[in-house]
Amino acid sequence: MPHVEVVTGSAGNPVYQVGGKSFVFFRTARPDARDPLTGERYADVIVLWVASEADKQALLRGPHSPWFTTTHFDGHLSVLIRASRLGELDREELVEVVQEAWLSRASSRRAQAWLRSVGLY
Repeated sequence: MPHVEVVTGSAGNPVYQVGGKSFVFFRTARPDARDPLTGERYADVIVLWVASEADKQALLRGPHSPWFTTTHFDGHLSVLIRASRLGELDREELVEVVQEAWLSRASSRRAQAWLRSVGLY
């Protein structure tokens, strides 16, 4: 995606930004995301922004969806996925979700220019 900058988060984690706004970041292990059987904190959580609550709910639907959220992210336009579950997505779905995350945070000028460049606008 154009105009992407990778910055280092406070814990040394990569944060992908467009125009100074994060759209994907690798989260550090936190108490709100734990293995339900062992209680161990997930150390491989990735956060991706979404455009709307409806988009968030669409990704979260389904008993086998690798996408999840926690109460910490209630009201936040983002979804979570563990890196260990990325293989459950096909390449096209992953590309679409990353592109949508970028579009949700890019300026309208940048978003429209990119959409035109790929023939979607």
